[in-house]
Amino acid sequence: MYVIKSLPALAMLKNLSRYSAYAMVLSVCVGISASTASPTTGNLNQNLSSWQQIEAQGENQDVYFYAWGGDPQINAYLQWAAKQVNDKYNINLVHVKLSDTSEAVSRVLAEKSANNNDKGSVDLIWINGANFATMSENSLLLKQWANKLPNFALTDPDNNPAVNFDFGVPTNGMEAPWGQASLTFYYDSLSTNKSPTTLNQLVNWTAQNPGRFSYPKPPDFLGMSFLKYALVMLHEQHDAKTGENTKAQLNLPATEQNTDIILAPLWTFLDDLHPTLWRKGEQFVQTGAHMRRLVDDTELSLAFTFSAPEVPAAVQRYDLPESIRSYAMSDGSLSNTHFVAIPYNASHPQAAQLVANFLMSPEAQAKKQTSDIWGDKTVLVPSTLNPEQQALFKDNKPHPSALPFDSIKRTVSEPHPSWVDAIMQGWQARYGVSP
Repeated sequence: MYVIKSLPALAMLKNLSRYSAYAMVLSVCVGISASTASPTTGNLNQNLSSWQQIEAQGENQDVYFYAWGGDPQINAYLQWAAKQVNDKYNINLVHVKLSDTSEAVSRVLAEKSANNNDKGSVDLIWINGANFATMSENSLLLKQWANKLPNFALTDPDNNPAVNFDFGVPTNGMEAPWGQASLTFYYDSLSTNKSPTTLNQLVNWTAQNPGRFSYPKPPDFLGMSFLKYALVMLHEQHDAKTGENTKAQLNLPATEQNTDIILAPLWTFLDDLHPTLWRKGEQFVQTGAHMRRLVDDTELSLAFTFSAPEVPAAVQRYDLPESIRSYAMSDGSLSNTHFVAIPYNASHPQAAQLVANFLMSPEAQAKKQTSDIWGDKTVLVPSTLNPEQQALFKDNKPHPSALPFDSIKRTVSEPHPSWVDAIMQGWQARYGVSP
């Protein structure tokens, strides 16, 4: 039976295989036989055999999936996914709900420190960005598995770098792409006639509508996303005027030499913006949910999210008014690919691979992209799908408050993960005294 629930802290909990002489002789025979076949056929048979072994080993297992649990729609989607893998593989998928992914990172790190190298409590983790960089640097992830999943080919990895790099860091087969998200803005159409669609327009809008906009204070993920969006746009504007290429520094690690120079435009921007914000920038909202409540209470007229389907879902729950409309910034939408990864010490790594492969299937990706389910953009490339699979992605008419299809005209890549800490420390030093 499949289970989706939030668990309390779990206790920190490889079989060596040997080849018999018979198996060794058999492998020689197989090698001689394979030499008469084409290389392509031989590789295909080898890969198929390998995946069949993973299927056999992964069935009838538990998979403890550590994933953010703050969105009812996402949680409902995971319930659906749990039923599918239960029906298909008799896998019991347990959603361990997190308020922050770093909780799972800390758990795996603690298990490694305790020499728990094969019975870890985390089988699968929803991850990207700085958390992935941390786990990669500390050798906390299983390597070279994601690129061998059958459905990984549907992402067109040879021509799609987004599935091979996470915030600019090579994934090296340690992550399976699961979806794409972008910074989405929304506004109350009854309180503002024209919403800002660029960073410059946002500055002008807040000056004309003082107190009607804010952003969550760092280290909140959503607040950090807004600051990264602003930083990238500021450097694009600077480079367009000067012909320089300072924006390229954002793709490199933050250092003592470049941090002050690269972040200086952001602090100048915020010094001008903060007096026009909610409570004159002397206080900040704590989370995206807090910001959403202030929109519902008509204190704010403009807000944003990194989970676009959150908006129509909130409207349908009466947590936001029906006059809410969503849109994407025209100068660029901060976007990233999010992944699932398997810790190096996972107790059920084969079963976790089966779940990860299903989450990349056309069936699962199409359902997740449906606006009233999740609205998360698929990582699959349409040209890799057959007509029947492509037909799965035809969506019904979306809710009026939902982000219009293909409204994102330009995406902006995330800076290197090290800039998150640099921005957070700089922000706290300048503005963190506010309660």
